[in-house]
Amino acid sequence: MSQPKPIRVHVITGGFPPGSAAGHDMDYARLRILQLLYERPHVLATVTNDFTDIAKWLPASRLLITYVAGPYPSEEQNQVIRQWLEAGGRWLALHGTSGGKAVPVGEQRSARKMVKTSHHATLGAFFLNHPPLRKFRVHVTDREHVLTKGLPASFEVIDELYLIELQEPATCQVLLTTELATDPSPPGFGFVYDKDTALLPDGKTRVLGYIREVGKGGVVYIALGHCHSPTTTVQPFVDPGVDIAGSTPTLFRGAWETEPFERLLRNGITWGSGGEL
Repeated sequence: MSQPKPIRVHVITGGFPPGSAAGHDMDYARLRILQLLYERPHVLATVTNDFTDIAKWLPASRLLITYVAGPYPSEEQNQVIRQWLEAGGRWLALHGTSGGKAVPVGEQRSARKMVKTSHHATLGAFFLNHPPLRKFRVHVTDREHVLTKGLPASFEVIDELYLIELQEPATCQVLLTTELATDPSPPGFGFVYDKDTALLPDGKTRVLGYIREVGKGGVVYIALGHCHSPTTTVQPFVDPGVDIAGSTPTLFRGAWETEPFERLLRNGITWGSGGEL
């Protein structure tokens, strides 16, 4: 029996400044992603911590998987990714990939605001903020898609509920949503923004996952996936629905320990390995 032709998958997991955890258990996320890739003998993985040498690894890669908190592609690096996608590459972008550069605002400069860069246009999403860790229900809008095969109609997670602004809604096939009419973040928590552009026209729905075509290739973004350890957590408190006293769990795996999220990742790897757009 013939073996599948080997494919290269490039994985980027890391925080900013380089080498930092940036509030996430990067080692855990990296390990879990690599374990899922290792289930497929024909997959060969390369791993880095940011986008610095993306031009070195992408040309031979079929799939790019990113789980980052801070690192983002420069204008030049974004062009490398864009051209690779247009030629047929596929990008499975997770969690903080929709973030990037944050700048201080106000006279005290204690608040921070995210800055939109060229990579957000390529990705298709821009992160505004997230309230404290909370329990919420994720709705699957298309259960027949290759990315959502095997998922229930909805599922609960405890996670950071990302508020993301779609950059080109007409190009995005929405796969995952949740309902949250207003951002419940306490004053001074997280990032500031001018307007809640993550809220869809119905006044309650927010997008947590989508797929979009880019040339001959495509991008899948899934906002779920926060994790932290006792040495990497920076969460000051959580929603009372997670802990009545608001105490942050020192070890948190959230969606990573749920079957639906694991299924999403496996489906994403299948898609990135050559499944149909």
